[in-house]
Amino acid sequence: MEHTKTLLAAVLATGCLSSTVYADTILHAFNWKYSDITANAAEIANIGYKKVLVSPTLKSSGTEWWARYQPQDIRVIDSPLGNKTDFQAMIDTLKQHGVEVYADVVLNHMANETWKREDLNYPGAEVLADYAANSEYYAKQTLFGDLSENIFSANDFHPEGCISDWGDPGHVQYWRLCGGEGDRGLPDLDPNNWVVSQQRLYLQALKQMGVTGFRIDAVKHMSQYQIDQVFTAEITAGMHVFGEVITSGGAGDSSYEVFLEPYLNNTDHAAYDFPLFASIRSAFSYDGSMTKLHDPQAYGQALDNARAVTFTITHDIPTNDGFRHQIMDPEDEALAYAYILGKDGGTPLIYSDELPDSEDKDNGRWADVWNKTDMKNMIAFHNAMQGQGMTVLHSDQCLIIFKRGKQGVVGINKCGEERSHTVDTYQHEFNWYQSYQDTLSDATETVSSRYHTFSIPARTARMYML
Repeated sequence: MEHTKTLLAAVLATGCLSSTVYADTILHAFNWKYSDITANAAEIANIGYKKVLVSPTLKSSGTEWWARYQPQDIRVIDSPLGNKTDFQAMIDTLKQHGVEVYADVVLNHMANETWKREDLNYPGAEVLADYAANSEYYAKQTLFGDLSENIFSANDFHPEGCISDWGDPGHVQYWRLCGGEGDRGLPDLDPNNWVVSQQRLYLQALKQMGVTGFRIDAVKHMSQYQIDQVFTAEITAGMHVFGEVITSGGAGDSSYEVFLEPYLNNTDHAAYDFPLFASIRSAFSYDGSMTKLHDPQAYGQALDNARAVTFTITHDIPTNDGFRHQIMDPEDEALAYAYILGKDGGTPLIYSDELPDSEDKDNGRWADVWNKTDMKNMIAFHNAMQGQGMTVLHSDQCLIIFKRGKQGVVGINKCGEERSHTVDTYQHEFNWYQSYQDTLSDATETVSSRYHTFSIPARTARMYML
């Protein structure tokens, strides 16, 4: 569409995609090889992403996506996604294009290798032998430490035992994450002085390489003591740190009050906005109402804007059977993206995966989300609206309409028939006789009277801007 090219050119001309402008959309390049991210660096930047979150950067084996979350050694970057050399090349290339790198860090546990050994020496004799046999290669992939020795032993872990009470912080933070059918679980690290010192060295090494943000995997399973000891002021300085604390909702929800609220109260970290996600899912449900999205923060159903990482899908939802009920209808998910990229506040995270066919249960549904035309245009709107305030003009069961400063208007209609609302353009300070152009279609709106009616077609979002 010609107007799309014009829009993107205008955004570029105003500098909204330059590295000096606050435009913080994160591309979660889940399970992408580092070399593939490097190859796509220019396009990632041109679309308007400012950060790329990559899968865990450590020593791991196995081709499955979940194997990345089973660390064998945090002193080394070497996995099927790439090694330290590849990771540094990716950081350097993205930096040249004004894009930063966030690392997904796994600090709660180590790999479950009970299928082949009983000891808790990590990385273990087999990996140490590989280090010794390929010393020149591993010297280049080392972040810190002496690879002739193990980093952890049995003294560095909590006793074996699986979590059985998921509502009890003591259970969740002390015992192991286990699967079914007799799985003995992921060995749970004890935050003793040695473990904490090694984890600090790991984070400092990533920071020195140029990483500017940390996603803390399974932070719900880490004690407040461990979080405080590892994430010192020195390590978090200048970094965007956010945790994964899965909840079923916001205020009034037990999982929020027992886990996420204390995490927010006891740190200055950001977090995945699961309360807002619950509000979004409720709003788009069959008998839900878009009024849920009018001001969810006022009712404790969304996190503070400055600390929220907003999303419509995370990697856990499609890849784990226990969370797949949270997958939204594709049309609803697209409309929800218009909401989180259209609204003010929060750091939107765009999930796009690279999964082998054997693990992809959804036939590549999220593989190319990152560079689809509508996503490009929504990100362009998001970037152009940075610094513009937000006023909700109307919400009802089907429709929400909100304004971004004097430059933008967003309308989202979840229902199966066109919906309209008339706005007092005096009261809300619209620009008259100027054409508001939708970033997602050829539609335009020209306000030429005090009362202007916005009509949003069925199952459609409009993201208008001057």
